[in-house]
Amino acid sequence: MRRFAALIALTVPSIAVGQYHVARTFAVGGDGSWDYVVPDAAHHRLFIGRQNRLMVVDENDGKLIGEVAGIHGAHGAAIVEKTGHGFATSSDDSSIVMFDLGSFKVLGRAHAAEDADAIIYDAPSDRVFSFNGDAHSATVVEPAAGKLVTNIPLGGKPESGVSAGDGKIYVNITDNSEVVEIDAKTLTVSRRWSTAPCKQPVSMAIDVARGRLFSGCRSGVMAVSDIKAGKVVATQPIGSGNDGAAFDPATRDAFFSNVDGTLTVVHQDDADKYRVVQNVTTARGGRNMGLDPETHRVFVVAAKYGPTPDSSAANPRRRPPILPGSFSVLVIERDK
Repeated sequence: MRRFAALIALTVPSIAVGQYHVARTFAVGGDGSWDYVVPDAAHHRLFIGRQNRLMVVDENDGKLIGEVAGIHGAHGAAIVEKTGHGFATSSDDSSIVMFDLGSFKVLGRAHAAEDADAIIYDAPSDRVFSFNGDAHSATVVEPAAGKLVTNIPLGGKPESGVSAGDGKIYVNITDNSEVVEIDAKTLTVSRRWSTAPCKQPVSMAIDVARGRLFSGCRSGVMAVSDIKAGKVVATQPIGSGNDGAAFDPATRDAFFSNVDGTLTVVHQDDADKYRVVQNVTTARGGRNMGLDPETHRVFVVAAKYGPTPDSSAANPRRRPPILPGSFSVLVIERDK
């Protein structure tokens, strides 16, 4: 499967290194916090977790297409085109919500472990995997009926994960600073390795053709892992408070969205050589992003904030309030 993927990648034309800019900003609005941004490239729409619902936004004009309601603690989304089903994590009630990709109507729920967060679809095994932070596990669901298959212990707190397209799944373990490999057929952990010097890995992306994983870490660096060798082969500095990552195989650029209001762009010169080519100014708190690999557009979400309050029992971390209706999507494109 890897050999086949590499052959496909050689047919994709490589685009020269270019600069990126915020081309448009869509004032989407809507109340509540947010998390993962999941592009549906086939239909050019974005699925965005918004606390108690999943927003579906048109990539081209920023219009709200619809919403998946009834979610309690919305985080990630997974798209299964072959069944016409989508899946969203509902962390507050430890469940995975299955919905119709056309009508966005909720079709059912499967029980997941505590703190269901990121979620992906793995095509070779035809299964959906959620990564459950507080439970230190992955929940497996089959996508036709949305039924629970099992829970896989991961030995630490998982964050983002990816499918390699060959029957293996990879996920960051943030508290242990590790990458864990899951065998999607046997539903067991098959390998694990350290991401040091990258501490607290959160976001993840993959270059399938070259067998490289990209982990964005809260310690202000990204780490590139050689999947076959199971070790880190390169690191580069990124912005602070990273939470999103993506890799574009056509441009060979990796992206890392950060809470400090930057999008770090790291170019791949070859499988083991990387360099930071740009830090795009986005927006304060713009830590979540998605990439449409067909249009090569990056979408970063953010909002405006009020003054930071004094510390109190109700707000011990002194988080500033989100200004109502200020949620927006920044569309980032390459210079022409």
